[in-house]
Parts: sequence; C-alpha cells; structure tokens
Amino acid sequence: MLVAIALLIIGLALLVYGADRLVFSAAILCRSLGIPPLIIGMTVVGIGTSLPELIVSFSAATHGQMDIAVGTAIGSNITNILLILGGAALLHPLTVHSNLIRRELPLMLLVTLLCGIILFDNHLSRNDGLALIAIAACWLLCTIKIARRAERENNDTLTREQLAELPRDDVGNTVAFLWLAVALILLPVSTRMVIDNATVIADYFGISELVIALTIISVGTSLPELATVIAGALKGEDDIAIGNLIGSNIYNMVIVLGIPALIHPGSFDASAFARDYWVMLGVSALFTLICLQRNRRIGRIAGALLLCGFILWVVMLYGFPSVTFW
Repeated sequence: MLVAIALLIIGLALLVYGADRLVFSAAILCRSLGIPPLIIGMTVVGIGTSLPELIVSFSAATHGQMDIAVGTAIGSNITNILLILGGAALLHPLTVHSNLIRRELPLMLLVTLLCGIILFDNHLSRNDGLALIAIAACWLLCTIKIARRAERENNDTLTREQLAELPRDDVGNTVAFLWLAVALILLPVSTRMVIDNATVIADYFGISELVIALTIISVGTSLPELATVIAGALKGEDDIAIGNLIGSNIYNMVIVLGIPALIHPGSFDASAFARDYWVMLGVSALFTLICLQRNRRIGRIAGALLLCGFILWVVMLYGFPSVTFW
C-alpha cells in the first residue's frame, strides 16, 4: 500500500510536469507558425491548465473506468474553487479588475447548468460528447473575440497579464521539440501510474473509484492551477489568477468530459450527479456571486470559508458517502 501511495504521488508529479512541458513546447511552436500571441494564450495555454485532467479522464474512459473520468472533472472544479481559490485568497486577498472576467463568470455558470443536463442520465454518450465539444468551440470563439476587442482597446488587465506569461521570444524550436519529446514520454507513463495506483488504493480501503477521483486525483491534477493562482496572487496579477480558474473549470466540463464521451462513451456512478454535481453547481454559483459583488474583492474571510467548505466536502465524501442531493 505504501508503494502504491508513493507511486501515485510520483505519477501525479510527473503528469503535471509533462503537461506543463507540452504546453510550453506547443506555445513556442504555435508562435513560430505565426499564430498571434493572444490566440496562443487563450487556447494552448488556457487548455493547458486542464491537460492533466484531460489525460487522466481520457485514459480512464478508454479502460472502462468512467467513474474516474467523471470524478476527475467534477472534483477538479470543486477543488479549484474551494481549495485553490480559498487558499490563495487566504494568503493574499484578490480583486477582480478585468471586465472580461465579469463576462466569463455568467458563461461559466451557464456551462455548468448545461453540463448538468448532460450528466442527468448517469451516462455519457457520443452525442453528449459532440454537444460538449460544440460548447467548447463556441466558448473559445466568444472569448477570443472578446479578448481581441480588449487587446485593441488596451483596457483589460487580464489580456495584458496573459500575454506577459507566454514563453520568451528567444526560446527556439529545437528546445520546443526536445520538451515535446519529453512530454510525450512522460504523459502516458505517468497517467497509468496515477490510475493504476489510485485503483489499488481504492480497493485496499474499500473506497469507490469515484471518491478517489473526486479527491486525491483531482487535487493532484489541479496542481497547475494551484501554481498559477498562487504565483499570480503573489505578483499582484489577481485577474490572471482568477481568470485561469474560470477557464480551467469550463474546459474541465466541456473538454475533460467531452473527449472521453466522444471516444469511449459509458455509464458512471449515479452519485456523481445526485451528490457531486450539485456541490459543483453550488460552489460555482458562490464563486460567481463573490466575484460580481460591488467591491469585486475576495478577502481572507471568504478564503477561509471556502477552505472550510472543502474540508466539509471531503469529510462528507469519506464519512457519509451515501448522502445525495437529488
């Protein structure tokens, strides 16, 4: 069991590192092809924060472990808001300056509601996958259009902060291809390490794969968001910290769920909708209300409450796994 726990932790670390190197190399290669930096920031880098979740979800679905696929997506969204946003706000109060974020928050809530309609029957079909990917495409087009307008007007802090975070111009394609090769080796190996050892731990303790995915795997795959949010908060880049969480939550719903459904549809544990979806919807609504309040500030008290919410959620999952809200 200790070996399984150690291998799970190592696998999560390698998965996150491999995903980071893949995004880094992809951003450089896209730039060399003449793709505008704003498009790279909104697509490659934006999707990159959800890449660990996507890889785990896709691999789990192809091996018939749909509970892990769905649990990773839902659990990551809950973790992003309660644990990561709460922890960041506790360290450094966050303020929303960007109008782009204020437009994206209601869209995030709308996508969460649409996701509930798809999860309602406890089955992800190819039609569900097509619908989710279509929503992802619409989301990308809308955000790029809004961001381009903000870039032309040069009046949005989120757009400026995203452009500043892109790889430097002096990094060449040779370096990018080397990191791409490293990532392509690390990702499949680390993914199997995560899923296989998570399954061993679940069996040993008599815990469902869904609960393991909602907690341990979700926290591990959310490490890129954690690093981005804490770094952004400490540097005073509050908008990029919050904006990355919004983008990650949307990509988790439409891509992390959509691609596995499209490639390998299947059923999942009914608790994912009856219990965990409603927690995700509730914390997403709370996130939206906090960010849209008049002073646009997420203070330390709000951060502490969010962290307490995460602890209560974990206690509920392990102590009262039969609790449902539907």
